[in-house]
Amino acid sequence: MKYNLLPADIYTVINQTILTEVDKKTLISLYEPIIGPIAISLYLTLWSDLDKLELVSRDYNHHHLMTILKDSLENIEKARSALEAVGLVKSYLKKNENVNEYVYELYSPIAPYEFFNHPVLSILLLNNIGEYEYQMLVNYYKKSNTSLKDYTEITSSMNETFRSVTPLEAHNEDIRRQNKIGINLNDIIDFDLLETSLPKGLVNARTLTKKNRDLINQLAYVYNIDTLKMADIIRMVIDPAGLINKDKLREVARKNYEYNHNGSLPTLIYHVQPDYLRSPAGDTSNRGKMIYVFENTKPYDFLKSKNKGLNPTNRDLKLLEHLAVDFALQPGVLNVLIDYALRVNDGKLNQKYLETIAANWSRKGIKTVPEAMEYAEKSYRKPLKNAQGNKVLSDVKAPSWMYTEQKSEEMSQEELQELENLFKEFR
Repeated sequence: MKYNLLPADIYTVINQTILTEVDKKTLISLYEPIIGPIAISLYLTLWSDLDKLELVSRDYNHHHLMTILKDSLENIEKARSALEAVGLVKSYLKKNENVNEYVYELYSPIAPYEFFNHPVLSILLLNNIGEYEYQMLVNYYKKSNTSLKDYTEITSSMNETFRSVTPLEAHNEDIRRQNKIGINLNDIIDFDLLETSLPKGLVNARTLTKKNRDLINQLAYVYNIDTLKMADIIRMVIDPAGLINKDKLREVARKNYEYNHNGSLPTLIYHVQPDYLRSPAGDTSNRGKMIYVFENTKPYDFLKSKNKGLNPTNRDLKLLEHLAVDFALQPGVLNVLIDYALRVNDGKLNQKYLETIAANWSRKGIKTVPEAMEYAEKSYRKPLKNAQGNKVLSDVKAPSWMYTEQKSEEMSQEELQELENLFKEFR
């Protein structure tokens, strides 16, 4: 719709969510680097225009915004477009003969956890502030992992605390709640063409759900993938039941971009173990320190440290990529596999051996570092067999973190020094 925004045009603000002070911090730390300070100031001004109940504003003209923001109407309109693009504002227009009327609906920013796992917003933030500042923000928003190992939960349940009551007929449809609409992204993918490009009989109602369509569209936007190329990628990550492996879809899309851009990437995806798969903090044993290193180190950096500071070779990097993508190994789990394989293979990364263990862990659904360490111990006690049925690498020296809580006297001075160096380096 074509329109000319004028200072005399009227606008009304409607709050479609519940806004909190925490939202302000999220807006400034996560959204502002992407959409800029004018857009954030516009959002906060519209917020302040609401009535005392924060429901709806009175009518204002756009000259009011020009006065408050000390900026041109052109820049204010661009700022509003930015707010619309990232899902913070919806705009409506009613054209009149003289003065047009606008309605601006406010929506909440998404939570930091959703933001850092969003395939588009996380990338935009990284590209705007750089990896160092990005990691600082990730650390700021990390949850507390206080160990409750020695505690027993005594939380009371509802039925223990209150007697049962007569049910009340619900009339709560109009109660306000926090609403988020996500980024406003036009379709990059032609889903009709995509569906016809996939093998017949493979696509069903569970294949292209709304969530899957959103992810496919977002990845297409991030990695500049057209419909036919996306169909090729989906063929690689869809199972016979028509289900799409979302993690592998992300990884293959990234790998495709890397291949076509000389190894460069527009983003980082899971450089270290995701927060929700980490162990509680507070374990100061040597085994606990090793878990910390595995969980807080990028596989690239971990392998580099094991190479005494030398950059991994292209062969080793392709092998790590292969293990992470084709076997869906989490970064911390991949670090455990690297450490175990290097120790039992005399400092070498044997691809077939790594694939054997990775396939086993993938089938077992190993996602956390302690699980990976436990299964590595089982692999050591009962060596895996290769395709010919022969035992693989028996009578090898186990990593020092196996079996016990690892008191100092159970480790050699060399192993202790290596552990302390790793812990200090990645702490």
